[in-house]
Amino acid sequence: MTENLSGVLTALTTPFDAEENIDFDALGRVVDRSIDGGVDGLVVGGSTAEFATMSAEERQSMVEFVIDRAAGRVPVVAQTGATTTKEAIRHSLAAQRCGADVLMIVTPYYEPLTLAETVDYIKTVAAAVDIDVMLYNIPGATGINLDPDTVRQLAEEVANIRYIKDSSADWEQALRLIHHHNDVIGTFIGWDSYIYSGLVEGAAGMVAGAANVVPAEIVSVSRKIADGDLHGARDEWRRLYPVIDAMISEPFIQSVKKGLELRGLPVGAPRRPMAETDPDATERIRTALAALES
Repeated sequence: MTENLSGVLTALTTPFDAEENIDFDALGRVVDRSIDGGVDGLVVGGSTAEFATMSAEERQSMVEFVIDRAAGRVPVVAQTGATTTKEAIRHSLAAQRCGADVLMIVTPYYEPLTLAETVDYIKTVAAAVDIDVMLYNIPGATGINLDPDTVRQLAEEVANIRYIKDSSADWEQALRLIHHHNDVIGTFIGWDSYIYSGLVEGAAGMVAGAANVVPAEIVSVSRKIADGDLHGARDEWRRLYPVIDAMISEPFIQSVKKGLELRGLPVGAPRRPMAETDPDATERIRTALAALES
């Protein structure tokens, strides 16, 4: 099992070329940008990466590439969930074989499941591997919420379930996970606007799509909080928050890609049918980034 995972994890975007193929050269630059910015880990194949638009082969090649590119500089978390238990196990075993440090398992989406079915899926997939597992709770996409009591039960019953990424945007739920269940599971908040508040409250860390765009700035806030400099962290967060707000107020996958383009690292458009960021949203992100850089 890995050492305790903590801090800022970048939810990596996926660059595409004009034909909507994965642009691995650009992906390498994105990986290096986050690591050079000081992040504590990388998440490959998550929602920000548009994994649901990818073939199984593309997903596996992404994981292999990011692990090779990271080259042990930071831990790599591979998102390996799927719509069937069998497919999730296949992705999980492949990620384990190629050296992922942690697996992040999203619960099945599209077909509505009961909580009992979801718990069975999680236990079965986690039991198939030997490395640590991060639950991925994103009820807006999956249609089911992993409530704190269920999360605790899973962590107590399955030894390698050690983390949860909570993308519910439910602050009360996040606080319960952090304050009532941190003895059995580390909570990563997956909602970028909660970066400051989540870390101050004692979250194990953040999984942030915005860390593709402003990695060093987010890491600086995180480290000041870890050092006990809450006032300094708050001052930096006040400067950074308008960028986060401008991005999260728009369709987020597109905003991350536009933010990277505006910072000099173009990564292409999202896969259709998603459209690119519209001109008004682009201008809001541009203005926020310019203010941050001034």
